[in-house]
Amino acid sequence: MPAIDSPRLLACCVCAFSLVAANAPLTTVVAAQEPAAPQRVSQAQLKAAIDKLGDLDYATRTAASRTVRRTSLDQAVPALLQAVSDHADGYVRYRALVLLTGFNDPRTEDAMREALASPNDRLRAVAYSYFEHRPPRPEVRAALLKALDTEVSEFVRPELVRALAASADEPRVRDALVREVGRGKDFFRSAVIEALGDYRAKYAYEAIAAVAKLDGPLQADAAIALGKIGDKRGLEVLAALQRTAPKASQPSVAAAICLLGVNCEAHENYLIETLRFSDRNLGFQELLRSAAAGLGANGVAGADDGVRSGAVDALLEIGIPSRDPTRAPIALALGAVAMRHVDLMLARLLRHADQEHAIALLAEGFDMLEEDFDKERFFMTVRRTFWGAPADGPMRRLAGQLIQKLDF
Repeated sequence: MPAIDSPRLLACCVCAFSLVAANAPLTTVVAAQEPAAPQRVSQAQLKAAIDKLGDLDYATRTAASRTVRRTSLDQAVPALLQAVSDHADGYVRYRALVLLTGFNDPRTEDAMREALASPNDRLRAVAYSYFEHRPPRPEVRAALLKALDTEVSEFVRPELVRALAASADEPRVRDALVREVGRGKDFFRSAVIEALGDYRAKYAYEAIAAVAKLDGPLQADAAIALGKIGDKRGLEVLAALQRTAPKASQPSVAAAICLLGVNCEAHENYLIETLRFSDRNLGFQELLRSAAAGLGANGVAGADDGVRSGAVDALLEIGIPSRDPTRAPIALALGAVAMRHVDLMLARLLRHADQEHAIALLAEGFDMLEEDFDKERFFMTVRRTFWGAPADGPMRRLAGQLIQKLDF
């Protein structure tokens, strides 16, 4: 469920404003409020904060998460492990497990292995996401593969598939993933195709190419995945789609060809101009979403090769002055890039001339995204960047703005 809207400034920020000169930069105020290192709190304070992680009031549960994130590791990790294990509120257990991932403690893996067998869908989803980013041991991989036949939650299965796709170095795992391309509802199949594209699963090329050749809701997803996989055979399929696919799918095809490294500048310019056109002319929502998603996919790839990193700049340039219906798809694309490549987003924001509005646009994307685990990874990186940056440096100020605007 999308995050509940709330005021972005906490009451303490209001108090801080009264203590500084009227022309003092907001970043200076935020940086002064954020502790320079993890803090120690009383056990009672920490327990009270954990108990509030599931509070219905947004401001209350956000403040509780903030307290836990800033608590020293030796205090926070044991308390979170206990909450995951035996707290009476299932949602608190889920939030505690998510927050636990931000401390990078070796005890977390044992909690995740236990969560794989939990009846709580949310806990299993977090565990699957955790093993996507940490290669599982053979016994864990075997449990993940077995779960592919038993996991019944359509909203949890995508995380399981991503965990398997991230370390699919065995024929039986690869065969199982290829089977999933054609199995289940379109929502789930789309997630499978995306995961195989993200992890450049060349072994799934034929299955995904077959989907790309068929008209339907999965065609654009399959086209993007072919580009990510990087198999040059995909160029023939994509060239055919340029002639036959619906207009709304053309930005996805262009992005995919760029991802293959073919005439990338021209295809990226097409995406940018399509986004501009859809922004200025109402009634092209499908084209708009496709162009924004295509630039987002190129932006993620640009973090790896440096060729397509200008896609993020284009999203910011068009998105900052925009209004809905343009704004939401752009914000979502930026949020996806930020969660996949935090360093790229920090670098782009650091040199942006209008940091305040760029961060506001990114914050809107985060509000719409539901991937709590990936958000926590972003928060963890930004928080550690803040603590590690020089006190009076631009990166410290940027990280401070992100912490304040994104409510973490």
